[in-house]
Amino acid sequence: MVTFSANLGFLWADLSLPEAIRAAKAAQFDAVECHWPYATPTTEITAALRDTGLEMLGLNTPKSAGGIGQFGLCALPGHEALARSVIDKSLDFANEIGARCLHVMAGIASGPAAQDSFCAALTYACHQAKQSGITILIEPLNRYDAPGYFLSSLAQAEEIITSLNQSNLKLMFDCYHVGRTEGDVLTQLRARLPLIGHIQFASIPNRQSPDQGSLNYKQVFAAIDSLGWTRPLGAEYNPGGATENSLDWMHSLKP
Repeated sequence: MVTFSANLGFLWADLSLPEAIRAAKAAQFDAVECHWPYATPTTEITAALRDTGLEMLGLNTPKSAGGIGQFGLCALPGHEALARSVIDKSLDFANEIGARCLHVMAGIASGPAAQDSFCAALTYACHQAKQSGITILIEPLNRYDAPGYFLSSLAQAEEIITSLNQSNLKLMFDCYHVGRTEGDVLTQLRARLPLIGHIQFASIPNRQSPDQGSLNYKQVFAAIDSLGWTRPLGAEYNPGGATENSLDWMHSLKP
């Protein structure tokens, strides 16, 4: 049975993170995830998770640190020590709130040196994360929303995951990003299912609720269910107003 996670970077973004967690529970989401929760005390987050019984699936490494980086910094040559420090702090935060995954953000970069820096950061992250059972995720971002982002295709992500051969390094498959740049979402998902650690979704091309746009999510959710996927799917879309007014899809599209 398909279940859903509320991405609180987009949904209930007008609320504090603890309040957003409670709102997600009231809306009958099965889990939550977030982007950059670092300004919120971990005790407040864990209290909200405990009160609601929801699991925090994952979070991102910061977009920048020390004035360095945009959309992350782990692929920026010359900043490897800073990348390791950011990873350590992110993993500590993830451990304190019981998060299952950490998305390591690459940043705006290109070329062989950036590849080497990113792979070194991921190897370090995987080693550190194994101590607590956290999965490291990487996510290709489409060139329209994140021009110049180092990781921009599924093939590139697959090559990195395969070459590093780390058991806790997985692909974050975002149907929205894939659909904007790489064509048939279901074909791409089926081909890379063994590499996937988390799935996210939003309408194409406007990144709104999944009952809009060009992709038939009723078909997508049914196909994911038929593939045996059991973890919550991440609703990472812009609600275009009050989140509560954008949730009809949770009933109309569920297989």
